[in-house]
Amino acid sequence: MNARREMASCLVAVLALAGTSAAWAHAALVKSEPARRATLSKPPPQVRLWFNERLEPAYATISVIRDGAGPVATSKAQVDKDDPKLLVLPLPVLVPGAYTVKYRVLSVDGHTVDYGYTFSVESGGAGK
Repeated sequence: MNARREMASCLVAVLALAGTSAAWAHAALVKSEPARRATLSKPPPQVRLWFNERLEPAYATISVIRDGAGPVATSKAQVDKDDPKLLVLPLPVLVPGAYTVKYRVLSVDGHTVDYGYTFSVESGGAGK
């Protein structure tokens, strides 16, 4: 009988932990345009990042940095008014080269996520 009680206690503990894992989740990037490690023939007009949960607009940022040249965007990223999981940053026309997208978001659960990825624009794809 003691073994059954211990087994039941273990099962209850496992189920309790499984139920709280969603509460520990952070905003995770589920899709990006341009995509990670993409090589583009034309420069993108914007960066669009989709997350698995709503973002806090006041604490959501994106920066795009051209390797060796610094930040390229002068605008501020905005959470889409129709989709609170989408963060958008308009871009100027990008010249060919390698770029790093860095983002920092605060999800509604109160956790900050800092991450980045790279993409590149091929020569001949950008207007000057």
